[in-house]
Amino acid sequence: MNSTLETVDLKRSIRSNTLKKRDAIPLPVRRVKDSAIKNNLFSLAKFKDAGRILLYASFRSEVDTLRIIQESLQMGKKVMLPKVKDDTLEIYEINSMEELAPGYMGIPEPSSSIERGINDVDMVIIPGAAFDTSGSRLGYGKGYYDRLLSGVKDKPLVALAYEEQIVENIPRETHDIGVDIIITDKRIIDCHGHRKN
Repeated sequence: MNSTLETVDLKRSIRSNTLKKRDAIPLPVRRVKDSAIKNNLFSLAKFKDAGRILLYASFRSEVDTLRIIQESLQMGKKVMLPKVKDDTLEIYEINSMEELAPGYMGIPEPSSSIERGINDVDMVIIPGAAFDTSGSRLGYGKGYYDRLLSGVKDKPLVALAYEEQIVENIPRETHDIGVDIIITDKRIIDCHGHRKN
């Protein structure tokens, strides 16, 4: 029990410190970083090959995904986004940026009625507060993505993050879902083989 409490406290501390670093990135610097992350993502063979992508609408100081969503739609990709319902994420396909409206906590969510499942996508791109180079992911503490992705083994799981969000080590619990690839403004980190469910 004690070690579980220690893990929870450590995660809370890492999350708080990393989000402070992310929030502190000046807007002009963030724009340059956003562009580098988008270019790194678009250069990825797995992204080029993926016809159907689960993305998320960025919020607050997250890596800007709105341009990624827009350009992915322009490329002819099918784009799905999550919508919070109770304690789960439902997935909806959108055809344009006009289908996004403020939802849970003000986060842009799809207003479309085209519901999809996690197995309808070729690539999953997810947010997070912090990551380490082995693919461990620290979310925002609600467990939405851990629940959505539990049991998913054949879809590449990709995280977008600023270099400031990469930490040395994130303690992983049995329910934590890791990622296969982390794309930052400086590099593409291949964590494949390290991911554990």
